[in-house]
Amino acid sequence: MRLLPRSAPTGPDSGGGPAQQASGRTSDDHGGHALRAPSALHAFNRYEIKYLVPTERLAAIRAELRARLDLDSHATEGGYGVWSVYYDTRLLRFYWEKIEGLRFRRKIRVRHYGDRFDIDDDTTVYVEIKQRVNRVTQKRRVAMPYGDARLLCDGRQMVRHKPGQTGFIQEVLGLVQGLDLRPVAMTGYQREAYVGRDADLGLRVTLDHRVRGRDREFDLGSAAENRLIIPASLSVLEVKANDRVPYWLTDLAARAELSVVRVSKYCQSVEAFGRAPRSLFHIPDHDAEAPAPAAEDTDDPTHLDVAAAAAPALIMKATR
Repeated sequence: MRLLPRSAPTGPDSGGGPAQQASGRTSDDHGGHALRAPSALHAFNRYEIKYLVPTERLAAIRAELRARLDLDSHATEGGYGVWSVYYDTRLLRFYWEKIEGLRFRRKIRVRHYGDRFDIDDDTTVYVEIKQRVNRVTQKRRVAMPYGDARLLCDGRQMVRHKPGQTGFIQEVLGLVQGLDLRPVAMTGYQREAYVGRDADLGLRVTLDHRVRGRDREFDLGSAAENRLIIPASLSVLEVKANDRVPYWLTDLAARAELSVVRVSKYCQSVEAFGRAPRSLFHIPDHDAEAPAPAAEDTDDPTHLDVAAAAAPALIMKATR
């Protein structure tokens, strides 16, 4: 696939010049976007923009990302798995806050990075509170053994923790107890992650492939079957910036004819399994329901279903 001609740069920081040669290196992630910070409580604020990328446009977009950005230091060739269990109320309060576009909204999840088939009670996972305040996304999280995370979120009990984590742990416990939270949906996908360097320090760009989910068996290590909740012919491109999105990246999206979308993997999973009516922002999943050509849960992005490339590529543009 060939991108549309590059538009002219508007200034010295516009990114309109020639792309840097791919370095093949990985970043040490010290620009404010580390996945696994060693501090007791990892927290940050950022702006997030999402696009849907059809399979036939991936190669060109990936090439430019690799020329301008570094691979995440935790990434391996082919990326890594991201598996999350989302908690909500019986009436799906957090889901409806997202759908209705409340200026302040949040959600709680337990997340694991890597191979889900190796998870046991001693595996490190992250208990996270992700919230949106106006246009800014805030995320706070604490790393702990999976057994402790389940005791906290499912057993609703205080767990052992490090100094500096007490306030966060108490907040999570207050939410799961006060709102009667329970596991509602699980999502998983294979992620390619890139981080900025030089003038783009603090920028993080991810490509998520084969987005799957399920509405039962919420043990992260379970071998239960997952189902595609976004067509295999579409990947989710997320741009996460501390301050501003660089010109070259918005120009890349424009030349690839990508549209900004309001897509939530959690909401997509809730709707895909019929727990709520399909919203205006739901990605049509008729292709996602077709049988996978190989093992359903493969974590190799090269297994993308190229034959499904004719799936709808444009969803409603973001209204907020």
